[in-house]
Amino acid sequence: MDNAVYTTLSRQASLLREIDTVANNIANVSTTGFRREGVMFTEHIMAIESPTDSISMADAGAHTTSTLQGGLDRTGGTLDFAIEGEGYFVIDAPQGQRLTRAGAFSIDANGLLVALDGYPVLDNGGAPIFVPTDLGPLSAAGDGTLSVGEVPLAQLGVVVPNDPN
Repeated sequence: MDNAVYTTLSRQASLLREIDTVANNIANVSTTGFRREGVMFTEHIMAIESPTDSISMADAGAHTTSTLQGGLDRTGGTLDFAIEGEGYFVIDAPQGQRLTRAGAFSIDANGLLVALDGYPVLDNGGAPIFVPTDLGPLSAAGDGTLSVGEVPLAQLGVVVPNDPN
């Protein structure tokens, strides 16, 4: 097959990946905690036959995730939290610890603070947060400390990864 065909196909595949990424960004514009993604294009150049001839192929092999602060909206939910600035909540998923900016939490049947998918939210020490429901209403301080009445229970685990991508 001609090298020009390979070049054209690689460029079209990369543009398709970019269109898919843009469509995903549009579809999730209202999703709580969603981070806009982008595609990073790279170019591979290789000399062929003569020193003055070359072939160039584009590739959208890497993606980026926006780390810009999104808007904060008051939800009225008693267990809805948001992070202003950098950082992610830590969730204990079956595949290991995962990070999220979506802070719509609830208390499960076992009294654990959980994310929307039912996975436990971890405290700053890496342990699941147990919330006794029979001692009174839960309150939160600006630093993420959760309390029942005057008794502090835990502090929400918030981490800032070394590489945001």
